[in-house]
Amino acid sequence: MVLTVIACSKDDDPFASVTVNGTTLRTSPSDFTVGDRSDFNGDINASFTGNGGSTTRIFSWNNNLSTADYNADITATTEGTFNMVVTDADANIVLNRSLNGAVEPDSFSGVTDAGTSGIWTVTITVESFSGDGSFSLSEGN
Repeated sequence: MVLTVIACSKDDDPFASVTVNGTTLRTSPSDFTVGDRSDFNGDINASFTGNGGSTTRIFSWNNNLSTADYNADITATTEGTFNMVVTDADANIVLNRSLNGAVEPDSFSGVTDAGTSGIWTVTITVESFSGDGSFSLSEGN
């Protein structure tokens, strides 16, 4: 008797991922807890990619100042949406911006609203996302 095993690849299944400072984020909002220390310190350099998938990822970031400089960019051929929500150490929203791959502009940048320094929370959501993008955060002025 000969047994043949055939494996199917799921490379074409929709996916979306977010990578921050070289670490692929696995934490979703349902299993995230703000603690007394951050996931990341210093500048945040991140990327996101997908082939039609959706995901929401969350991380904490230590910001010693009351504002943050931010930047986000998606490739011109991207489909779907990207959203960044940043809350300060008191859980107040200091940034809530989105990009839609189907329309211009394909980037945004600026300075967040003023907030309380300490452990900030960053939530990244990509919906039906096909393409690539990047975002960054650094302590403000």
